[in-house]
Amino acid sequence: MTATADGRLDPQYDPEPAAESTTEEAERDNPASATTTADLAARTLERAVDHLLGLQDDAGWWKGNLETNVTMDAEDLLLRQFLGIRTEEQTRATGDWIRSQQQPDGTWATFYGGPPELSATVEAYVALKLAGDDPQAPHMRRAAGYVREHGGIAASRVFTRIWLALFGWWPWDRLPELPPEIILLPRQVPLNIYSFGCWARQTIVPLTVVSAHRPVREAPFDLTELHTNPDDPFPTRPFAAPYTWDGVFERLDRLLHLYHRLPVRPLRRNALQQAARWIIDRQEADGCWGGIQPPAVYSLIALHLLGYELDHPVMKAGLAAFDNFTVHTDEGHRWIEACQSPVWDTCLAAIALSDAGLPRDHPALVRAADWMLDEEITKRGDWAVQRPKLGAGGWAFEFDNDNYPDIDDTAEVVLSLRRIKHPDPGRIDAAVRRGIEWTLGMQSKNGAWAAFDVDNTSTLPNKLPFCDFGEVIDPPSADVTAHVVEMAAGAGMANDPRIRRGIEWLLREQEEDGSWFGRWGTNYIYGVGSVLPALAEAGIPDSHPAVRRAVRWLERHQNADGGWGEDMRSYTDRSWAGRGTSTASQTAWALMALLAAGERGAAVDRGVRWLAATQLPEGTWDEPEFTGTGFPWDFSINYNLYRLVFPVTALGRYLGRSGG
Repeated sequence: MTATADGRLDPQYDPEPAAESTTEEAERDNPASATTTADLAARTLERAVDHLLGLQDDAGWWKGNLETNVTMDAEDLLLRQFLGIRTEEQTRATGDWIRSQQQPDGTWATFYGGPPELSATVEAYVALKLAGDDPQAPHMRRAAGYVREHGGIAASRVFTRIWLALFGWWPWDRLPELPPEIILLPRQVPLNIYSFGCWARQTIVPLTVVSAHRPVREAPFDLTELHTNPDDPFPTRPFAAPYTWDGVFERLDRLLHLYHRLPVRPLRRNALQQAARWIIDRQEADGCWGGIQPPAVYSLIALHLLGYELDHPVMKAGLAAFDNFTVHTDEGHRWIEACQSPVWDTCLAAIALSDAGLPRDHPALVRAADWMLDEEITKRGDWAVQRPKLGAGGWAFEFDNDNYPDIDDTAEVVLSLRRIKHPDPGRIDAAVRRGIEWTLGMQSKNGAWAAFDVDNTSTLPNKLPFCDFGEVIDPPSADVTAHVVEMAAGAGMANDPRIRRGIEWLLREQEEDGSWFGRWGTNYIYGVGSVLPALAEAGIPDSHPAVRRAVRWLERHQNADGGWGEDMRSYTDRSWAGRGTSTASQTAWALMALLAAGERGAAVDRGVRWLAATQLPEGTWDEPEFTGTGFPWDFSINYNLYRLVFPVTALGRYLGRSGG
């Protein structure tokens, strides 16, 4: 497969080696014949840099498409069906895409090469039925058979059953209750909305409105074939023991169902008004909410239920935002990005090009800096609930997400800006200073950093019957903490007490085998690839026991072909740690870690040669595997620029060209 101009893979392309010359083809087919690994790396890097430069937008940013799974596309059709705006063309193109992603056994997975996933299969099946697919068609029969064999709709996740409840395919009484009065709980009370991670809170608030209204649109068909027992399609599950958390919350949920029937009317009205105000206040400039799909779709449904017509400016802007999240392929398919990553892609691309040896004042880097500077967020967002006295000065992940800057993006943007020689250095210095101050001010009390919030670590939200859709809290992670340490140490703050606490936390968090858990990338390879460069920047010597253990772990997990890879299954099965098909991004992470630890031996040479041997003619790499993480195991991501920016970084550092 090859990448199109926007960084997305063309699934119809058969990979072939780069064809530069007869000599080079021979070297690439048999890397051992190359004069030196450095020569091979230099030629590989040159092609990759040229390709990366060609992907930059005239405005200065880079953006690769962000692939997730077909639930995004199925839910888009269901949203449009609910609002009465689904078109035949949208339905046809989306149905074609969903069909193209079906596995031979009739199921859908949530990541490339992954196992069948029940909820994704249910939602994809319903979407194809909306698209007019005959339930008796072989591909539909296979899908329905899998669903029935694995518990039917009743065994699917809560979010899937909420979508089905909107059309009467599942009863609201058989769903966990989520009262809008939760928005009235003060911050000091457990399970207030700020007990949840920002992505969960943005989703839960509109869902409380939906739960209060319990809407049901006329269903265009039935789903009898997806029930294990059509005579008992909505089975009641027995309660867990009352002395367990599950048992406590299940019984609390029953009480909330009773309250739904007889709510305190003034309190309910006040809660719905507060929820509407909260939702509208957090709509971004592009019309979206939080820059991600779940809050956006549920916010549109919630506001519509509260009386907002489709031609209301808030609704029009929200629906228009989905047009910007829509990808149309050359084959006529249509799919939806769950999110967009221009800030993240741009700062990583700038770091990569700097590592590749581009002059610090190269026009591409200056354009990138100008764009990133314009993206700085100087308004206060939800993070200020925990840090009311902290000044603003961070960056978000998306084009427009001013309410939710994140620590990871801010750290990497600062790292990239400090590498660029800008014609207005004072502007760079001021933005860098604000970014560092904001980031350090978001340190959690254990000395580490999370993605969006401070001390968002209570596990109570995870125990709610409603919360089976992935991670709902935002505890500190090794990868984010490492990026902050690397940023601050690079700015001369390695001995700052806050950074020393972060380093101590990282050393405590190392796994017994020498790896680190990767929260936002897959998985232990990403953890090690984040931490070792940070420790090196902070002055931790190569001989430190933690560094040596991590190096040995990487060497043990190098694949026979010379690359590294790790499957998403490592999040649920430790035996998968460091195991998987070699990928360009994960091989680059391993190389970045080894190089930071001072390694220049056989493992590094074999990794570099793997990158050279697998590069595509246009300079990028084939990587259908998902190596990014939204929620560990529950929501996986293929960042289409990872396969390019990280190899450029690794090869540039291998050749010693870094301008950082």
